[in-house]
Amino acid sequence: MANSNTVSRSTKLGLEERSAAIEALKTKELDILVVGGGIVGAGSALDAVTRGLSTGILEARDWSSGTSSRSSKLVHGGIRYLEQLDFRLVREALIERGLLLQRIAPHLVKPVKFLYPLNRPIFERLYIGAGMLLYDLFSYTGGRPPGVPHHRHLTKRQVQKSIPSLRNNAFVGGLTYYDAQVDDARYVASLVRTASSYGAHAASRVRVEGFLKVGQRVVGVKAHDLETGERFEVRARQVVNATGVWTDDTQSMVGERGQFKVRASKGIHLLVPRDRFQSTMGLLLRTEKSVLFVIPWGRHWIIGTTDTDWNLDKAHPAATAADIDYLLEHVNKVLAVPLTRDDVEGVYAGLRPLLAGESDQTSKLSREHLVAHSVPGLVVIAGGKWTTYRVMAKDAIDAAADALDGKVPQSITENIALLGAEGYQAAWNKRGKIARAFGVHKVRIEHLLNRYGVLTDELLDLIRERPELNDALPGADDYIGAEVVYAASHEGALHLEDVLARRTRISIEAWDRGVSAAPVAARLMAGVLGWDEERTEREVATYLKRVAAERASQEQPDDESADRIRLEAPDIVAVR
Repeated sequence: MANSNTVSRSTKLGLEERSAAIEALKTKELDILVVGGGIVGAGSALDAVTRGLSTGILEARDWSSGTSSRSSKLVHGGIRYLEQLDFRLVREALIERGLLLQRIAPHLVKPVKFLYPLNRPIFERLYIGAGMLLYDLFSYTGGRPPGVPHHRHLTKRQVQKSIPSLRNNAFVGGLTYYDAQVDDARYVASLVRTASSYGAHAASRVRVEGFLKVGQRVVGVKAHDLETGERFEVRARQVVNATGVWTDDTQSMVGERGQFKVRASKGIHLLVPRDRFQSTMGLLLRTEKSVLFVIPWGRHWIIGTTDTDWNLDKAHPAATAADIDYLLEHVNKVLAVPLTRDDVEGVYAGLRPLLAGESDQTSKLSREHLVAHSVPGLVVIAGGKWTTYRVMAKDAIDAAADALDGKVPQSITENIALLGAEGYQAAWNKRGKIARAFGVHKVRIEHLLNRYGVLTDELLDLIRERPELNDALPGADDYIGAEVVYAASHEGALHLEDVLARRTRISIEAWDRGVSAAPVAARLMAGVLGWDEERTEREVATYLKRVAAERASQEQPDDESADRIRLEAPDIVAVR
């Protein structure tokens, strides 16, 4: 690892870097300490450290293990918010979409095309078309091109040609438009690594158990390293609470009532194989409550989402049989050959942190974000949506900076590319040459470039040293052994679940949800992290119990039953 006194720092986030970060957190007073390792927390850490502030970030579980890894995988303006006349939110999100696509993470964020099927030929085409025109216009207001094509009107025949699997009576025509998609968990892991490379002290599996106070002022936190059992204090001039759906729980540790409440809304998604229906684009469908997306995702389709209140375990929201049937019922309304439960290869559930209001329906609660100095020394950031994380982070650090002595520079994250982004297009253009040089199939190089950008070189170096790391993992042909090793050595993965559920998406993409890959991946991680045979077997056994519990919970009729079944599987590290 590079010397901490130099400008250039290590881009690794392995065991050595975690230990160094914890040592620094124990021994120095920080300007900013961020609590929460989801997209907003990671974004806040990067925002703070690139302003020149000494920064730390703690996460009780794995990076993005909550909401930030269980989204619809979309970077979008929120076209449905136009109907709610929330123009400011839509414009802000579309500007961020352009930044992510073209500047910040072109290797991770990609355009995706959607069809909106029309049921009425004239009024609906005019109404929806006007909304999509406004959507396109907003996307140009950020001072740069939007990075995606504009919307188009299609006739019924054009729709039939593009999506042969639609029922003939399900549409009279359609409109196409573009948004973008991202592997949300991979993005957060890259964001944390980027913050660390600029000097932030980042440590996952460290739980905050209380706040340090002098009088009424928060001056730090009481931390518990769940990997070693060590408890220690971290002192900081400003603490940022970016814990999403756990915001109210974190606030309660201060002994003060929060200025706003966060309500959890459960959304579930299904994965089905790409060959279950033919289409050259995704779908945007209306439901009686909200909208339903069918999103192309590699060899799969993602179908989602639901929007229901959730008051049970926040760490492991469970999908029910009723949730799955709801999604299948709605997508089958437009498909010529209906999908069945047997077509579902993966299911995941996540919680949206919505700002609680007077509405009883979570789909009506605010997607806006709020920042508050709830008590001196503590900034709370809550609400918002994945796409606008950078703006949320900027606002949170602005609030913290206002309370610091001296002039703090303005946010510069709109110009900070994530690790792997710089030079990505050039690497993509020579992907054929790279494949020939390493004797690797071109498709494999494309896969790696779209996950690691120019850092693909580091994985190819692993393969050069150990050619067997180019072998695909059992039951998960899209992923190779080098990715598992790299996740443990460079990307902060401390447990098998971290790799199978977040650094890769094997847990939702593989038919067996990673059961076959688990023993092979665990042995690869053991070589990096120094596990003995007993530890390796425990990692596998814990993961298999997780898969079994998730499958069983998805057969239950209601949230309470599904939650009870899901919680029968223990966490690899006790967090409660």
